[in-house]
Parts: sequence; C-alpha cells; structure tokens
Amino acid sequence: MIITILTQASCPSCDQAKLVLSRLARDHPFEVLEIGLGTDEGRGLAVRHGVAFAPGVLIDGVMFSYGRLSEKKLARHLSQHPTAAESRSGTVAHHNRQQE
Repeated sequence: MIITILTQASCPSCDQAKLVLSRLARDHPFEVLEIGLGTDEGRGLAVRHGVAFAPGVLIDGVMFSYGRLSEKKLARHLSQHPTAAESRSGTVAHHNRQQE
C-alpha cells in the first residue's frame, strides 16, 4: 500500500499528518510518498484529485482526505483494507519529492 501525502512548507497540518503516519506504521505496513505541492507533480495531483489545501492524502492513488488527517479514520481504513504485506513489520519507507 502506498500513501501519498501532498505537503507544503510551514504547514502544521502536514506535520500532524506525518506524525499520524509514523504512529500508524507501527501496526500497518505501508510506504509513504511525500510530494510537495510546489512541484509540477504535486500541483497536477492536487488538481486531478480536488485537493483544496494541504495536506492531501491519497491511498494507492485514490483520494482519501485533505486538511487535518483523522488518525481514527485512517486507522479504520487501514484495518479494513489489509495489504498482502501484513506479515512485514510496520516500518514506513518514506520517499520525499519536495524539489522540482
């Protein structure tokens, strides 16, 4: 499972979302792809998925939320949609695409 987070600088909700992802990674295996909204890729994803403001969160390329990320909502989604990699540890592979 790949969780894409669309972020921008000086964004407290983006920082909060990253903390939520770190906590949930203890119990759920997923990969995090962080893309800056200031990049062409980030702007394109935001327009395509209707992200009104940061952070935007996509799960396997499908819009999940934007704005403050609900830990409870995401945990429930992850529990209801287990991946084939459930037996792996819940470490997060974090890829950051902030530069254009």
